[in-house]
Amino acid sequence: MNASAPILLFDSGVGGLTVLAEVRKALPDAPVIYAADMAGLPYGTKSEAEIAARVAGLLGRMAERWQPRLICIACNTASTIALGMVRDVLEIPIVGTVPAIKPAASLTTTGTFGLLGTEATIRQAYVDNLEREFAGGKRLLRHGANGLVPLAEAKLRGEDVSVEAVAREIAGLLSLDGADSIDTLVLACTHFPLLEDELRQAIGRDVRFVHGAEGIARRVAYLTQGQSFERDGPDRAVTTGDLADFHRLASTFARYGIERLEKF
Repeated sequence: MNASAPILLFDSGVGGLTVLAEVRKALPDAPVIYAADMAGLPYGTKSEAEIAARVAGLLGRMAERWQPRLICIACNTASTIALGMVRDVLEIPIVGTVPAIKPAASLTTTGTFGLLGTEATIRQAYVDNLEREFAGGKRLLRHGANGLVPLAEAKLRGEDVSVEAVAREIAGLLSLDGADSIDTLVLACTHFPLLEDELRQAIGRDVRFVHGAEGIARRVAYLTQGQSFERDGPDRAVTTGDLADFHRLASTFARYGIERLEKF
């Protein structure tokens, strides 16, 4: 294994930075390329066929170009739809991001917990299977909140995001029968932890948030255990979208140790 071979983190936008933050803690010396498919954002409104084809195609080209030691799909929607296909196509370790239903089911004390994701994520059979396997005897209330994605992206750009705007996006969840009993909430989109403060205020009571970033970082660390890491240059982020717009996030990426922004 080439010591400078990067870990490739892929997301539809910049929500995967929540995963990168945990990977940095676990593997501070690992070279990283962060890939944001800004041209394809948002994924939550696309069909399964569109997402699968796009993610598999992009990751195939990126793997050929950069020869990563591991790919982390830091996106719940992409993972629940395309993870199997990507693993079939690429002969390198692939770590996905899936809704943290298992830990949330073990943490709830009321027996009722919620799941916020994109509409594309919450309707997947993958989520049905997780609920069936790990949430027996518990009640899971799901809500698709596509609108939280652009709000999280706006917050990272330094724009003001109001609690009222976040509240509108989760009103559907809070209006479901039994929602008053939710004590644990799965944030099944890597963008959503960026809005924890606003979500807490919008909900108006104490709710435990659960997401998978720490577990993903542990898995990445396990799969690269014993490998050598050496940077041959600064870590970078690449976008499939407009580079000038991407540069508006330069200060944000710098906080995560990303110094170069490029067009893919």
